[in-house]
Amino acid sequence: MKAIVHDGYGSPDILRLEEIPKPTPGDADVLVKIRASSVNAVDLEYLSGVPYMTRIASGLLKPKSNVPGLDVAGYVESVGKSVTRFRPGDEVFGDMTEHGFGAFAEYVCAPESAFALKPAKLTFEEAACVPQAGILAVQGLRGGGQIHPGERILINGAGGNVGPFALQIAKSHGAHVTGVDSATKLEMLRSIGADEVIDYAQEDFTKTGERYDLILDVAAYHALSDSRRALNPTGVYVMVGGPTARFLQVFLLWPWNAVKGSRKMRIPMWKPFREDDVVYLKELIEAGTIAPVIDRTYTLSEVPEALQHQKEGLVRGKVVITV
Repeated sequence: MKAIVHDGYGSPDILRLEEIPKPTPGDADVLVKIRASSVNAVDLEYLSGVPYMTRIASGLLKPKSNVPGLDVAGYVESVGKSVTRFRPGDEVFGDMTEHGFGAFAEYVCAPESAFALKPAKLTFEEAACVPQAGILAVQGLRGGGQIHPGERILINGAGGNVGPFALQIAKSHGAHVTGVDSATKLEMLRSIGADEVIDYAQEDFTKTGERYDLILDVAAYHALSDSRRALNPTGVYVMVGGPTARFLQVFLLWPWNAVKGSRKMRIPMWKPFREDDVVYLKELIEAGTIAPVIDRTYTLSEVPEALQHQKEGLVRGKVVITV
C-alpha cells in the first residue's frame, strides 16, 4: 500500500510517499480502507518531536510508528474473528491517537474501539474532520460545566481545527458566542453562527471590559492573569491548546483555584474518541446542528504541503487528505 512515512523528527519536508506492507488484522482488529484523513495541529508536534513531552507517545529518540496521521474515514475491508461491532463494507471513522497513528496511508488497522460507524449525513471527507477536533471541542466545553441558554462564551482561536466545532456546539445550547481569530477567518465564524467576532490583531478581548461565563482557549497567547480578568466572578477558563509552558502553569494553579472558589482555570483530561462523546457528536451531526468546516483538500502525496499549510496558521477549519 502507499503511505506517507518518516524516519526521524523534523519539518514536513522530511515526509515521503512510499510503498509499505499492508497491515494484517489480528483477532480483535479492524482493517479499514481509508478514503479520507485530516490534519490536526498536533500532527506537527508529533512530526517535529517538539515539545518533547509529545515523544512520550511517539518515541523518545525516533518515532515508534513511521506513518503519521490520526483522523480516518473509510470502509471496513476485513475484521478479526472476535470483532462484533463491524463487518466488511461498513463505513466508519476513527482516531488513531492511541493506536500507533498511521492515518496518512491507504489502509489502517486498529482495535474496533478506535472506530465508530460514520454519520450517514457526512461524506468521507467531512467525517475525517471530526474524530480529534470534534472530541476536543466537546470535552473542552464540558470542562466549563453545563452550558445554559444566554451564557456568554468566548472562544479564542475560534477559526482553527477545534474552534468551529466548539462554536457550533455552544450555539446549539443557546449560548451567546464570541469568536476571536485573525481577520481572514471572521466571515467564516459569522457564517457558522458567531454572535460577535474579534480580530485579535486589532483588539485585545482581555481589555474590552466584556466579561464571559466561559473562555475556551485554543490559542493561549495571553497571560493567564489577563484572561482571568475577562471572566465573570463565577466564570471558568478552559485551555485546550497552546504552549506546553502554559499548560503547566494552569496545572500548577489548580490547588489555588480550588481554595479561591471562583474564576476557575481548567485543563480537560482529554480522552481520544470516547464513546459517549462520539455518540453526542453524531447526534448533533445527524440533526444538522453542526457541520465540519473544510478549508481545502490535498491528495495523499501532498501531505507535506498540507502540513506546511497547517503550520502557517491560516487554516479555516480543517485540512482534508483524500486517499
